[in-house]
Amino acid sequence: MDVVQNVDKAFFPLDDELELLPGKLTPHAHESLVRFGTTMPFAKAAQQLAFTLKVEVSEPTSRRYVEEAGQAYEAWQTQEVERLEKAFSPLKKNEQTLFFSADGAMVPLVGGEWTEVKTLTIGEVEKPVWECGEWAVHSKNHSYFSRMAEASLFQRLALVETNRCGIENAKKVVAVTDGAEWEQTLIDFHCPQAIRVLDFAHAAERVSEIGQAMWGEGSEQTAHWLQDQLHQLKHQGPSTLLATIAELRNQKPNLEVLQKDQAYLEKRIPHMQYPQYQAQHLPIGSGAMESGNKVVVEARLKGAGMHWARPHVNPMVALRDIECSNRWSEAWQQLSNALRQQECQRRKELHRKHVQTQAAHFLAHAAEDALHTLLAPTSIPVTPSAPKEDRSPSSIPGLPAPNHPWRRSPIGKAKFWPADHFPKN
Repeated sequence: MDVVQNVDKAFFPLDDELELLPGKLTPHAHESLVRFGTTMPFAKAAQQLAFTLKVEVSEPTSRRYVEEAGQAYEAWQTQEVERLEKAFSPLKKNEQTLFFSADGAMVPLVGGEWTEVKTLTIGEVEKPVWECGEWAVHSKNHSYFSRMAEASLFQRLALVETNRCGIENAKKVVAVTDGAEWEQTLIDFHCPQAIRVLDFAHAAERVSEIGQAMWGEGSEQTAHWLQDQLHQLKHQGPSTLLATIAELRNQKPNLEVLQKDQAYLEKRIPHMQYPQYQAQHLPIGSGAMESGNKVVVEARLKGAGMHWARPHVNPMVALRDIECSNRWSEAWQQLSNALRQQECQRRKELHRKHVQTQAAHFLAHAAEDALHTLLAPTSIPVTPSAPKEDRSPSSIPGLPAPNHPWRRSPIGKAKFWPADHFPKN
């Protein structure tokens, strides 16, 4: 009995009409599980889904759904960058003053390694408020873009977010950073017109190191000197501070910390014009960026006992970006479309492989049949020839065969004389 070959997995055409996502969950349960897994560990996400929707899934299933969603959104963003590079389409004029900053946070990997995840933060600058006896400027409505990537690749991929925020047509952009070189290159690429500000906290940290090197950490003289210098830096600019540091350098020319911090501050003089920034109601601190690192990256990827495989870092931070930017509903439409397109492509690929397999199977059988035909012995039809006339006594009609019993019987023997025995007439 022949065995019937198994058929491939099929799909119901109504799935596309109902906009079902790949997997066994309903669209709402699918989205809920992905969002839960974006904000909490995968096992807790499965528990939350069971509690909320009475749908039970395992921890590996929870992980798989979240990672597949993150990979789909990451792929969509990369395709969007490629589209913008081919045909850049800037948004309309943005009347907002935008805050722009970038920084990195370390994430633990499997095997005890660590890697840096870079994050870009874009927000709207608010009006100044009176705090602690002085005016302070903050930002709101922050949007994030994060990737584990080299600086050049991160700079390119961030185009999808800077374009979405309309940073190229913003009324004004203030870029507050810690002064790292890759951050300056990022600003050159996305918003060269931005007003560059050295984060005041980073400048204060360098000044504090100088005071501690001169008079000792925690000393009263260091505290008074630091307070005076930071007040002058914020309200008068860097000129007086740098002149004071130059005098200290003459006193201790071989002090390595003093040399390093002096070079750092002198290189960033154009970015420390704090009186001008405050007069324009611009922020001088990157607290929003520091908060972004903690909220977007560290809150989910640096939990107790967590270690991430490299391929899973970017999908997770891609989901964290849209969750922490309060853009989940908008991004889920793009994400779900990407998932359906991937599923459609997977079906086409399966069908293509199935057709190739069937064709190869058919050709193999055809070749086998042809080979059997070639190797089989050739049978040439032979025309039977006419039998030769048998002249033996046994073939004469009417005579017994040579082995006939009659020939062995005496009765059957002739008892006559030969014809020549009798005389002739």
